[in-house]
Amino acid sequence: MTETTDSSAEHRPEADPPSEPEVPGVEAADDHADKGGEEAEEDESKRSAVREFALLAVIAITLYYLVLTFVARPYLIPSESMEPTLHGCPTCVGDRIMVDKVTYRFGAPQPGDVVVFRGPPSWNRNYKSIRSSTTAVRWMQNALSFIGFVPPDENDLVKRVIAVGGQTVQCRNDTGLTVDGKRLDEPYVDLATINPAHLPLPPCPGIGGTNVQFGPVKVPEGRLWVMGDNRTHSADSRAHCDDVPVDRDRGVVCTGDPMEGTVPVANVIGKTRFIVWPPSRWGGVGSVNPQHGQ
Repeated sequence: MTETTDSSAEHRPEADPPSEPEVPGVEAADDHADKGGEEAEEDESKRSAVREFALLAVIAITLYYLVLTFVARPYLIPSESMEPTLHGCPTCVGDRIMVDKVTYRFGAPQPGDVVVFRGPPSWNRNYKSIRSSTTAVRWMQNALSFIGFVPPDENDLVKRVIAVGGQTVQCRNDTGLTVDGKRLDEPYVDLATINPAHLPLPPCPGIGGTNVQFGPVKVPEGRLWVMGDNRTHSADSRAHCDDVPVDRDRGVVCTGDPMEGTVPVANVIGKTRFIVWPPSRWGGVGSVNPQHGQ
């Protein structure tokens, strides 16, 4: 009897392994996680940019403050007392100057220097604040003053140094303005800027075109005698000096205490270097020593 085998068993195909059941939402969750990660990175990048900008702003403001405090600072010229060297008037676009605060750390002001200084007490008696009584406006004025767009709320003045400590300055009808007995050479005093009503100028021109003989004043050590280039429109050392009544009666002022009309070197803020605004006035401010001809 012949054995037979079931050939179908030998050729039965193998069954595929069972597939894992699909979990609904898994793929969508992965996509959401990827998008969430990208958004988080973008948010962090934005926050980082904001932090970087804030840091740079703080650094820039700090550096600007340090420069204004210790190196140089802009000032607005509000009056015509230094015409024609510096332009200014209450209703016009006055010059904005850059004042060097470093030079006088290494040396004293010299004759001919154009300096910005704080008015001594005797110069401040009639000074009135130019700030608004409104807090917000006053704050804005102070901020703009710090960057030179409005005058500071202090009696800061700009004048030219005429004589320094130890020198004797005076003006007489027969000699004009002299230092240590020698007449000065002053090319910065320009008759074209003087009010025509004040011409011809007297030998010792004062405010309003009056003749103001003064001195002799021996400038104390550590102090300066200063005057504006526009002699008929400048309340300078001549206007703040101390008079002796008997001399004043004979038409000569500033013969009293020399401390009154002179300015302490310690009050000098800096040396005027440049006119930075308006563009039509860009340029340096030179120091013309009026004593060079002596």
